[in-house]
Amino acid sequence: MKSNPLAKSLLATAFVLCFSCAQAASLAPAAAENGMVVTAQHLATRVGVDVLKDGGNAVDAAVAVGYALAVVYPAAGNIGGGGFMTIQLADGRKTFLDFREKAPLAATANMYLDQNGNVVPNLSTKGHLAVGVPGTVSGMELALSKYGTMKRATVIAPAIKYAEEGFVLDQGDVDMLDTTTEMFKKDAADSGAIFLNKGEPFRVGQKLVQKDLAKTLREISAKGSDGFYKGWVAQAIVASSQAGKGIITQPDLDQYKTRELAPVECDYRGYHVVSAPPPSSGGVVICEIMNILEGYPMQNLGFRSAQAMHYQIEAMRHAYVDRNSYLGDPDYVKNPLARLLDKAYATKIRSAIDPHKAGVSQDIKPGVEPHEGSNTTHYSIVDKWGNAVSVTYTLNDWFGAGVMASKTGIMLNDEMDDFTAKIGVPNMYGLVQGEANAIAPGKRPLSSMSPTIVTKDGKTVMVVGTPGGSRIITATLLTMLNVIDYGMNIQEAVDAPRFHQQWLPEATNLEPYTLSPDTQKILEGWGQKFTVPQPFNHVAAILVGAPSLGGKPVGKNRFYGANDPRRNSGLALGY
Repeated sequence: MKSNPLAKSLLATAFVLCFSCAQAASLAPAAAENGMVVTAQHLATRVGVDVLKDGGNAVDAAVAVGYALAVVYPAAGNIGGGGFMTIQLADGRKTFLDFREKAPLAATANMYLDQNGNVVPNLSTKGHLAVGVPGTVSGMELALSKYGTMKRATVIAPAIKYAEEGFVLDQGDVDMLDTTTEMFKKDAADSGAIFLNKGEPFRVGQKLVQKDLAKTLREISAKGSDGFYKGWVAQAIVASSQAGKGIITQPDLDQYKTRELAPVECDYRGYHVVSAPPPSSGGVVICEIMNILEGYPMQNLGFRSAQAMHYQIEAMRHAYVDRNSYLGDPDYVKNPLARLLDKAYATKIRSAIDPHKAGVSQDIKPGVEPHEGSNTTHYSIVDKWGNAVSVTYTLNDWFGAGVMASKTGIMLNDEMDDFTAKIGVPNMYGLVQGEANAIAPGKRPLSSMSPTIVTKDGKTVMVVGTPGGSRIITATLLTMLNVIDYGMNIQEAVDAPRFHQQWLPEATNLEPYTLSPDTQKILEGWGQKFTVPQPFNHVAAILVGAPSLGGKPVGKNRFYGANDPRRNSGLALGY
């Protein structure tokens, strides 16, 4: 994915001084009295706010945003992918919707290996064989019917309008399209006919019109899930798959169902975390890291001190070995959640962390004490009643598998790459995964998506999440730690430079200005290894009550939204 020069410029401006003495470099969070929406695309944010203004609840707005992003943020917004939705209702009920893609019924464990047992490059990431059975439409429809209040036609209408009439592209939109120009040129008949302007890249101020997608959205508007999983849209998906040597059939679409699961929950310094359960690894790993860090005086150690950084990196290293070894689709593997989420287990891990010596990832593995036994988009919404929704959904890579279901306008995912193609061989995010995440027919691949809600006394205080493959977990975690441990306001917490450690590879990724040179030197003296950052995440976060925990409200405003400056297309907006 192409890095964003504007984002780098903003980060350089914000963090040229040490963060602790330059917090004013961050803009103030967006503030509102009656509700807040934060997404990665400004038009989609406005769609969500309009739904709230019209009396819809947070779920109504989330579904409207989900469909709108499929049009105005086509690199990751989708109806050809899948994802997760974490819901905390004002009455205290909480739930999790799993509309993750599934392996087709004809999938096999070795489908991406050659005759010698080696992984075939790009087979799990490009083309129709990389496509998992999409779940987004099923998920949106279940959310709306069970927890929403508005009619489908009402919440999907803005998406249809933007697809049919088009929308004017700004710089962020053009930057997104530019990442995939060469792929569009190779697919001139389908995606190229839509996302290129007469064969050339779009420019700022021009309009992107998606007539085929509008037709598909109208079918969904009229028929709900049947408008996608049956009829002419389903026939087009199957026909395109077969023509492109894929394996999706009508029985795959017929058997797709969204699962409603109990969220993963844990407590951290008096706050309650509600997050994503398997087949997401997000909630488990976030809670495992928090359980480890809770035993250290993080606030007293100081933001980005050598000791605090060391403990955070080592906690990540230990948690990711568990993620990559034990977790998978709960219908296919037994996830040892009770053990991984146990505070006593976190105590064992702390005892294995040397305070002044980096762990060696190759030596930290299953069976060894104490471990015995991409691209995506996120949005956060809170309504005036206190209902909160955190949604992360994805095509996996930017524009997914790079293929479209012909004449539908639907970009298809490459989510099969999230499975373990071969034990010991990294996927596109460098994750080295185990048998628990092996490919099987109908199975959902392990994910890092972590739509998260933080509560206090049963009431929502924070909604947060991000895209970014394996970095989703750490970016979401660090944003929460910045607020809870270091007292930052929500925008400062989102802006702060981030780091990422995932067990393998050994080195920790550092964004610019994360560490001062002398702090980095201390850590390297303890054996820590550092490397360049991976592509930037876009965190979307909301704090309820005040701009910071324990802070004072600004006037009558109860909701404070933070849009990540690392991408220049998003917006935090309330009313």
